[in-house]
Amino acid sequence: MKKKNQLLNRKAFRFKRFSRDTFSVFNSISKVVTIGVLAGCALQSAHSQSVTSTERVEITTKQDTIVADELEEIVVTASKTNLPLNMAAKMVTVITSTDIERQPIQSIEDLLTHYSGIDIQQRGPHGVQSDISIRGGSFDQTAILLNGINLTNPQTGHYSFDIPINISDIERIEIVQGPSSLAYGAGAFSGGVNIVTKQDKDTNFRAKLEGGIHALISAEARGAIKTKNTTHKLSTGYRQSDGYIPNSDYKMLNLLHQSRLDIDNAHIDFTAGYNSKEYGANTFYTASFANQFDDTQSIFFSVKGETKGKIKFIPQIYWNRHYDEFQLVRGDESVIPYNNHRSDIIGTNLVWQYASRWGITSFGGELRNESILSSVLGKPLDDAIGKYTHSDSRTNASFFAEHNLILGNMTLSVGGLLNHNTAIPNKYEFYPSVNTSYRFDNGLSLFASWNKATRMPTFTDLYYTTATHIGNNNLEAEKSEAMELGLKYRKRNIDAYFTTFYMKGRNIIDWIKPDTEALWQSSNHSKIDKYGVETGVNINLRGLLGARQPLQSASVGYMHLKQNMIESDYISNYTLNHLRNKVTASLQHTIVDKLSLSWLFRWQDRAGSYIKYVDQKPAERTNYKPFAVVDAKANYPIGKWNLFINANNIFNTTYLDLGNLPQAGFWMMGGVEYKW
Repeated sequence: MKKKNQLLNRKAFRFKRFSRDTFSVFNSISKVVTIGVLAGCALQSAHSQSVTSTERVEITTKQDTIVADELEEIVVTASKTNLPLNMAAKMVTVITSTDIERQPIQSIEDLLTHYSGIDIQQRGPHGVQSDISIRGGSFDQTAILLNGINLTNPQTGHYSFDIPINISDIERIEIVQGPSSLAYGAGAFSGGVNIVTKQDKDTNFRAKLEGGIHALISAEARGAIKTKNTTHKLSTGYRQSDGYIPNSDYKMLNLLHQSRLDIDNAHIDFTAGYNSKEYGANTFYTASFANQFDDTQSIFFSVKGETKGKIKFIPQIYWNRHYDEFQLVRGDESVIPYNNHRSDIIGTNLVWQYASRWGITSFGGELRNESILSSVLGKPLDDAIGKYTHSDSRTNASFFAEHNLILGNMTLSVGGLLNHNTAIPNKYEFYPSVNTSYRFDNGLSLFASWNKATRMPTFTDLYYTTATHIGNNNLEAEKSEAMELGLKYRKRNIDAYFTTFYMKGRNIIDWIKPDTEALWQSSNHSKIDKYGVETGVNINLRGLLGARQPLQSASVGYMHLKQNMIESDYISNYTLNHLRNKVTASLQHTIVDKLSLSWLFRWQDRAGSYIKYVDQKPAERTNYKPFAVVDAKANYPIGKWNLFINANNIFNTTYLDLGNLPQAGFWMMGGVEYKW
């Protein structure tokens, strides 16, 4: 009882500290930001062309006007200019809310495992903690964005998905493959994932409750209230489980509030969110300790304004704070002291756009500060701040310009990003971007791209030094250059693509060691070049074969990737352990009446190896083995209600995403959802 009370007191203290720190920053920022954004929007609106909220803005080019049918397509943010998907001059994968609802998932990470170009290495189930990579890049090389704001964690990419988002909040997810510094910031080294939340047009409410084996309980509720000039949205989600192996239990909470204010020729978006995770971290970071534990909290705040008309003015400010307490021995700090961290991202950006007969011109800049207080990471403090004895901070300034030229069936996007980071004194780097596409009248389009990007080392890469790891504060920033050529085919019932790509990487950061007995060291690989192909097709079977037959839709995807670095030179903890081949497939069909069933299949073949542990001691180097997993979901709608059953890993396949950490076997859950 005494130990339990101590734990509760520690939790209460951390929450009070979190609330106090959060309120002080939130209070000071919100007053200045809200006034500034309102003033900026109002000022620019006075000079913008008046457009009512029900009118549609047509982009007139020298030879072409985007017609209504094209504007009704999904608009994506693959560049600084939002364009309809069929006009985007870059490879973009879009996952819609409809796609999300019919899949047997509990988290965004679960969802992304079903797409061929994405590699998700999960440490815990249902979004507890995952590493995401695109086309062989590391988890630190993928930018994670919420409504266009880069929330990639500067401490470590392991926490980049600690964001306050519920599945029901998502309108779509945009995945841009390949370096994307111009669109998503300098750190989008191998690509980016942009999560776009719903813009509710009417008052609505939805709730979901489910349960399953391993004591799984999940609840989610979301509502929106629409008035004449405002929209207010609030969502909450909670999920917990005892876990599928010892010390894999978890508790997770998400809260998200969004408001939109429409003022004449502009609107202002306000977002605030909170995310909390507590989970057993069985062998997450070392197989020498099975009883690890992690406790994280994050808070997010942003204000964004946008004017309407041919001239657009888009100012934005954001702040994201992340707390982490990592316990190598769960609940016992006397054995090994806990690692405590607090990282902050605060930034502001400004985008100016002008639409003319020559296309759309955009330019602007972003100022972003990343900082950390820690018990282990950073430079030693003269005086400790609570448990924090180390700190570091860096500021990134970037300026960009881009022009999207739309001539008939052709789109040409040319731009560049000028970037400076205070961690690299007196140095500015330029990252160009050239993307083009040509749309033939038969639905076929040809696209090509050339982009450069960079990534700064995380604070973990720089400073994490323990009995098993050696950080390196002399790491250089990573550099990448990529080229891509592909075909897309889009007709009413078929959406297909084929692309081939090549990426040249320099100063690639990884944790490596020459043999099983050595310490892990953070180091720059001199170069890693990779090339591959990716292809896929989605078919609307109901539209193609008619509504009377049971088949609804089907898809198949495949990616092959090859790296030219010899894997046996090093034992790599991350970068060299990439997906060599991945196949995905799905099928949706009805059984009887309204009862529908979704099947999802994936087969993965991973290059690389890991050190196998026996009795919590390193034994031998072991290659990863290919595996296949099948998931399914049954839906039965009844009016405003929907009954569903999820079955994950139906055949109870034993497999590894990361060495020594077996993934969950068969897991069944079911529930009910209400929509109003």
